[in-house]
Amino acid sequence: MRVAVIGANGQLGTDIVEILREDSSFEVIPLTHKDLDVTIPETLKVLKELKPDIIINTAAYVRVDDAELYPEKAFAVNAIGALNVARIASEIDAINVYISTDYVFDGEKGKPYTEEEVPNPINVYGTSKYTGEIFTRNYSRKYYIIRVASLYGKAGARGKGGNFVNWVIERAKLGDELKIVDDQFMSPTYTMDVARTLKEFLKLKPEFGVYHMVNEGYCSWHEFAKAIFEILGWDVRVKPIKSSELHRLARRPKFSALENMKLHRLNIKMPPWKDGLKRYLKEDISNVSEKSCITY
Repeated sequence: MRVAVIGANGQLGTDIVEILREDSSFEVIPLTHKDLDVTIPETLKVLKELKPDIIINTAAYVRVDDAELYPEKAFAVNAIGALNVARIASEIDAINVYISTDYVFDGEKGKPYTEEEVPNPINVYGTSKYTGEIFTRNYSRKYYIIRVASLYGKAGARGKGGNFVNWVIERAKLGDELKIVDDQFMSPTYTMDVARTLKEFLKLKPEFGVYHMVNEGYCSWHEFAKAIFEILGWDVRVKPIKSSELHRLARRPKFSALENMKLHRLNIKMPPWKDGLKRYLKEDISNVSEKSCITY
């Protein structure tokens, strides 16, 4: 199978390219912003020449707060970009894989969302991604919408300047006081686990539709930060705060954890989130130095 990966040098795209290249049944075509821009239809014509069987679109505008100020930027990439990819995918009869987010939900349910729940985003970013889902569904002949959440990986998120795990580690190294919200719950997910599961998923080729693909379980951001230091064996105090204390531009869902219901039906299981975190800290954090004792 020829697989074109859009956003191949991003946090998720990097791992997808690496994992698919390990399997001889995939011929991987990595595409970065230099190769094409999803917001410019003319640049997507390269896909007609490449003729991939599958297009994985990981390109995304992920600055949640900035999206409130510049909604046109978020919609250009996450929505119109998805529309452009969907159109070209249909034209060349390729399977269109659109990477979406837990932020399509409002977080009011109070327990993990399944693929059968109706989205109701509460910020511009989530709305732009949900619009991208609609375009993907309505303009693609063959599609998979893969919802992921709270990603972290070795490449970091270029749009955010890294990822949460690296950020809290660097703050601890600098001796900064760590204040992390304890009233927002999500499914922290290791990008390498998504890449490995996606490879298995694509080889299986299940029914087209929406699928959740996150590490099993959920926690608050505060619990997640504490788990990072527990695994590292560092004595770091993480102070719990409420999300209202951060005065962010964009509203965040209180409880956006996802349930991989449809993956379970396929007998595909993602690893637990703590397991993913342990492997990330062991495999990908090369710049973590030993710390004797830090207390704030």
